[in-house]
Amino acid sequence: MDQAMGLAAGGQRADMAGRKRLTRVGLGLFALVMLLAACAPRMTAERAAPHPAATIQPIYVATERELDKTGPIFGLKRPSGMNYFRTDISIPPTHQTGAIEWPEGPPDAATDFVVTGTEVFDGPVPMLSDIRRKKPGRETLVFVHGYNNTLSESMYRLAQIQSDFTTNMPALLFSWPSAGDPRGYVYDRDSVLFARDDLVALLERLTARPGDKVFLLAHSMGAHLTMEALRQAALSGNRRLLAGISGVTLMSPDIDPDLFDRQAEAIGTLPQPFLIFITKHDRALSLSGFITGQKPRLGVIDAVEKVTRPDVTVIDFTELADGNSLNHFVPVTSPAAIRVLNGIISQAGRGGAGFIRDMALALPPVKAIPR
Repeated sequence: MDQAMGLAAGGQRADMAGRKRLTRVGLGLFALVMLLAACAPRMTAERAAPHPAATIQPIYVATERELDKTGPIFGLKRPSGMNYFRTDISIPPTHQTGAIEWPEGPPDAATDFVVTGTEVFDGPVPMLSDIRRKKPGRETLVFVHGYNNTLSESMYRLAQIQSDFTTNMPALLFSWPSAGDPRGYVYDRDSVLFARDDLVALLERLTARPGDKVFLLAHSMGAHLTMEALRQAALSGNRRLLAGISGVTLMSPDIDPDLFDRQAEAIGTLPQPFLIFITKHDRALSLSGFITGQKPRLGVIDAVEKVTRPDVTVIDFTELADGNSLNHFVPVTSPAAIRVLNGIISQAGRGGAGFIRDMALALPPVKAIPR
């Protein structure tokens, strides 16, 4: 018996040693990936003259960033206060579905995403007035970007989404102070908590009038920020704001599943529809899981039982992934996924939050996690 116990203990020590070696290898690979990514140049939005065949997408922005800081802010102090503006982003006639055409030389509206105009607002009220004047309606799409995003990248991504999908809603970007640097993961997680009060205040503005609605589209770490904002509204008893949310979609959410359960529990009745888009081979979330304790994040769960709420629909886009963007943004970067979603939107025959409800019903034959 003593011999058996000794063998078992020896096996445990060998297993622990093996795990430590794997951890060291993993840390080394992670450090190498971060170093290479940090050295890669980041593109910024640039102005150019309009092109007659291009399409203009007006993107409204509410941001805690300074307006002259459109690139990475790693190592800089977080700014205080909010800025509001509209940027007119030109989509080239050569645009390919799911892509952002960054200029490879001087920006040219014939082939590239470019900025053709901007207007800065004194505060949220004149911005909202401009939104309603240019796009009459009572529902606004609010996009909350994820980790390692610059202001330029998130503006262009929302313009691409607006170009490739027919939402019939004005688009507003909430740009929180992400470092815009792969080394800034912890900085960005702190920035989520720094930004949640401002996101709640923005949502209150957007839903202030009777009948005004907001559809929330959040990606990656932006999903964590969105859940924190909804939780904060619930804990403060602000059910009016929560009633003004016409739906929520979390794409590749970078949230611990246990934390999501607690956030949802605090919120109580979740806005409907409430969708989670996952991709099991999401390489960005695999790295995130490694950083946060080798536990899968919500965006890569492999069993629906890990989301226990009946008012949440989990949809798996793994089979539509094409390897672009580390498989971290498949529903809006994969042409196959966009074709599927647009087909459902077309069948639904209406815009706004309605198309999301129909999508949730129609997408399972493509690939959904069975309940």
